[in-house]
Amino acid sequence: MSDSAFHGVFPYLVSPVDADGRVRTDVLARLCDDLIAAGVHGLAALGSTGEFAYLDWEQQREVVATVVEAAAGRVPVLAGVAATTIAEAQRRAGAFAQMRCDGIIAILEAYFPIADDGVQAYFESIARAVDLPLVLYTNPNFQRSDLSLPVIERLSRVPNIVGIKDASSNTGRLLSILDRVEGRMQVFAASAHIPACVMLIGGVGWMAGPACIAPRQSVALYEACRDRDWTRAMDLQRPLWRLNQAFAKYNLAACIKGGLELQGYAVGAPLPPQAPLSPAGVDEVRAALQAIGALPNHGG
Repeated sequence: MSDSAFHGVFPYLVSPVDADGRVRTDVLARLCDDLIAAGVHGLAALGSTGEFAYLDWEQQREVVATVVEAAAGRVPVLAGVAATTIAEAQRRAGAFAQMRCDGIIAILEAYFPIADDGVQAYFESIARAVDLPLVLYTNPNFQRSDLSLPVIERLSRVPNIVGIKDASSNTGRLLSILDRVEGRMQVFAASAHIPACVMLIGGVGWMAGPACIAPRQSVALYEACRDRDWTRAMDLQRPLWRLNQAFAKYNLAACIKGGLELQGYAVGAPLPPQAPLSPAGVDEVRAALQAIGALPNHGG
């Protein structure tokens, strides 16, 4: 599948794992199928919502294999790669490429701070290791070493680095990125940004956990933005942003998993030592989902 397909709404999938550490492949496959039926444009596995930092390698492999099989070529599947070393990142990217993913979304995990040259080398090395499009993932709230604007500009000249997902809360930074890459790289928003604003300034979509529990509403927002119907887009954006704000109060994976449980998906709780969603959090997520029509008023 061509990287030109990378646009629109890519839900960041949860990773359903039972108490014995087994991936609930049936639940994940059903979720993928329902999201595709709801009109999403792609699926992203092993992001922050997918608890990549809490899964061992075999669990990660099983999650990605399940998503690729469930998608069955209907939408592109991006697999998350996160490592502290170049060698491990290349190994994981290569394994996912063999599993027939459509692209890689890569983030740098760093214990010690890494200088710009090292950050650039990490992402360039992953791009060289696979014959797949690569999307950069920057999340400065959780990183010791972030992608600077000069590094992003240089990486945009690597042929198979096709996009960046920015999970900062600085939408002005997205505009700076768009100016620096001059069309060589697509820009995706995350939950921290207001998607309608990102689309207005030149973004091509968003990759975010909340789209797992509000896929139809997210797709409707994307379509309004694509059609440049900004009045309708903001009418759709406001209730979705209130949902995002509710999530900002709690652990993201706990919120998305809690919302999916309310919708009838047995995805379980976040992996320990993360805490599950509190009773107050469940009530808040339920109310937010009901407000946007993503849960029947009698749901629960």
